[in-house]
Amino acid sequence: MTWIREQVREITLGEWSLELRDDDLAQIRFRGHEVLRSVRAAVRDRDWNTAAWTVGEVSVSDSGARIALGSDSFGTRFDGFLAIAADGPALRVDFEVDADREFWTNRTGLVVLHPAALSGAPLRITHTSGLSSRTHFPVDISPHQPAFDIRALEAEDVTVTFEGDAFEMEDQRNWTDASFKTYSRPLADPFPYLFDGPVAQSVTIAVGDELAEALAAGTAGSSSPRERGLALALAKAGEVRFSVGASTAPGTGPTDPIGHDTLVEVDLDWAGWPSAIERAAASGLPLDVRLVLPIEDPQARVREAVDSLAELPLARIAAIQPPTHPAEHMSDDEAVRILRDALGDRDVPVIGGTRSHFTELNRGQHLAPQGLDGVAFSTTPMFHALETLQLEQAIDMQRLVAEQAVRIAAGVPVHVGPVTLRAHLNNVATTSPRRPEGDDLSEGYGPQFLNADDERQRDPELAAWTIASAAALAVPGVATVSFFEEWGPRGVRDADGADYPVADALRALASLNGPLAVAHSGPVWAIADATSLLVANLGEREQDVRLDEAVITVPPRGWVATER
Repeated sequence: MTWIREQVREITLGEWSLELRDDDLAQIRFRGHEVLRSVRAAVRDRDWNTAAWTVGEVSVSDSGARIALGSDSFGTRFDGFLAIAADGPALRVDFEVDADREFWTNRTGLVVLHPAALSGAPLRITHTSGLSSRTHFPVDISPHQPAFDIRALEAEDVTVTFEGDAFEMEDQRNWTDASFKTYSRPLADPFPYLFDGPVAQSVTIAVGDELAEALAAGTAGSSSPRERGLALALAKAGEVRFSVGASTAPGTGPTDPIGHDTLVEVDLDWAGWPSAIERAAASGLPLDVRLVLPIEDPQARVREAVDSLAELPLARIAAIQPPTHPAEHMSDDEAVRILRDALGDRDVPVIGGTRSHFTELNRGQHLAPQGLDGVAFSTTPMFHALETLQLEQAIDMQRLVAEQAVRIAAGVPVHVGPVTLRAHLNNVATTSPRRPEGDDLSEGYGPQFLNADDERQRDPELAAWTIASAAALAVPGVATVSFFEEWGPRGVRDADGADYPVADALRALASLNGPLAVAHSGPVWAIADATSLLVANLGEREQDVRLDEAVITVPPRGWVATER
């Protein structure tokens, strides 16, 4: 199986412990209490692609460890190391890296992830000037950085000190990461910038006396043993419909629709967009069409696209500004006006929002046109990292994102999709997206030209993850959720029509009808209509789930369907 991709090595240094997850220093704990989710070394190119590290020699003593890192990403050789030193209630991480040539980078240095559980906690910031200020970790997902010009952060009697650059923080829950991220260098500085010499940075984590004493006494950071039986109580979720998006893979594939409509994203700057619409329409389902406008002559191209849809059933339609536009990846007043003019008297719901992450919806609220019939955004759990832990922890964050999106929508329906394992577009690229050379589907399009494939698409565990994701996203106000693609490497089946395990989960979700209810406890999520119940367990062991008078046994990282 490929579900757990990362290699995990436990490291204990005095009273500190952590997991070396591939190259990531994860789950950093003092006396068993998590103080940081992660410290990792990052090298990112001018399009924010991340260098893949190879971990070399790992040496560990009682008080320290050294991890050799190397990478041949981006046609450049990077050599570096992470050094960890424990000194009582303090832990220091040093990172050094050099390259064999000049290299344009958007970020090279240490990244620190603080647990999402710190939401609302008081935060003291020491700035590079030595002055300090006080704030809180955000409760609502912050569209912009909650902290700037950081030399040190103190929260819940843990101080994290940064050396080697000025740091700042962003709220990674925007991307459904279960963390707040502190990083260098400040985004207000120009990028990309030239990496032309060694980079050296360090992070020191210090636990205060009060917390250290509480941990020693067992009065902080403790938890009772988890019960084998989890009790669930269903709560109203509204009427959410689930579907699968159009394939972007090359060639032809099976026509076996799942759900109530088919989401298709159309790049009007590519001559092959009519082929994409034609293939998506073969599902026979109403189309949820997202038109990405061209830079030149958008009015004529949108009229042409709308004319091509004249005989097709449409569930809804959106017009979105292209890369390099000031409102890139968003629906603004201009895009909606162009679309409405092209539609004329045709009665089709016009939605807006973003083709990208909730981040852009959150940050672009000032661009939102008036009178929309719905708001859309996509989501991926692995925009910043590819580890399975990241994938599973995203579920709780999806619930937060969905709730906040409903508030932003202010009464109109929210449409979530596509939900994909990896991002279906690079919305932060500083270079133009690659497009097929021809005007047919022999090369595929869109995500086919990105690093968007993941082996876990074929794994049985993805079925349970998808049930859990559906339950997390199904908050009142969300109208539709579109998962993955019909077929292909990012699909629910292969190009020959053979189902991946996730296909059965999506059929079960699509069969739910009418008002829904959801429940969540620990690693277990459930979603139900009046007659059917789907329960997913993301935990590593079997769970007995109590619901009303019934007890349902759910296998580890598995799911069950039952009647109510």
